Amino acid sequence: MTLFNKNSSLYQSVYPEHLAKTWSERLQAYYYLCRFDKPIGTELVLWPTLIALWMAAQGMPDWRILVPMLLGVLFMRAAGCAINDFADRKVDGHVTRTKTRPLATGVIRPIEALWVFFGLIIASASLLLFLPLSTFFWSFGALVLAFIYPFMKRYTHLPQVFLGAAFSWAIPMAYSAVGKTPDLTCWLLYFANLAWTVAYDTQYAMTDREDDLKIGVKSTAILFGRYDVATIFALQIVSVGLWCVAFYRENMLFGAAGLALLAVLADFIYQTYRIRHREPQQTFWAFRHNRWIGLMLWAAMAVYFASFKLV
Repeated sequence: MTLFNKNSSLYQSVYPEHLAKTWSERLQAYYYLCRFDKPIGTELVLWPTLIALWMAAQGMPDWRILVPMLLGVLFMRAAGCAINDFADRKVDGHVTRTKTRPLATGVIRPIEALWVFFGLIIASASLLLFLPLSTFFWSFGALVLAFIYPFMKRYTHLPQVFLGAAFSWAIPMAYSAVGKTPDLTCWLLYFANLAWTVAYDTQYAMTDREDDLKIGVKSTAILFGRYDVATIFALQIVSVGLWCVAFYRENMLFGAAGLALLAVLADFIYQTYRIRHREPQQTFWAFRHNRWIGLMLWAAMAVYFASFKLV
């Protein structure tokens, strides 16, 4: 069996008796458990982290800060996926999009997902040895949010808000890593990212809404109901507004960053047009398309600081 081949018999099996029997099969399952085959989640955490690092450092940060932060994004996102699948292990099999996940198919045991989660948390914690002590204290917030988010969909229709808080927590951590106390600009970036995350994760939840209603899973897509598209757009406008204020505070609005924000606004309008009929294929496309939002904003910031230093 070829390692990491999703078309293998391992992923065609849906019964517990097909539990992975070799390390090759188990590693393959861990690979998919951590969503290493789907980098979109990592990208959605990566770009806000880079934006915060560049803003805090007023340009490219020292590589001794950049590398641990990048690895931390990779490890924590993977850890979040592992604990998410543990929390959803009894419902993923009833959702079309998630029914082939390792825990849903019985390829690995729930305890293995927990071990993967704790292993990734330990790996992430080890990176903090290379960063300021204050970053270590900030990391507790990330750990708590990463752990509780997957369970929120059982108790509240706002799990996307908890995800937004978790995905955005790298922003104050980035400021701390650079040696700065999170200021107003930092928190403007934080809440802009939170609003944006709730918007794109609601698009994601719209994709599964029919299945979620059947199995009793809660989400903002269900909460917003027929106002879902309008609410998503309103959240996107809030995020653009907060980014505008943040960039204005740093004298960056009238330049590459401002142009990037206009492109982001145009993109959000296009996303709204694409999802207007609430077709799952289109809402999932819109969710995935958000990777370009963060990339545009970070690229504009990188250009700004690079050109500023050349003057």
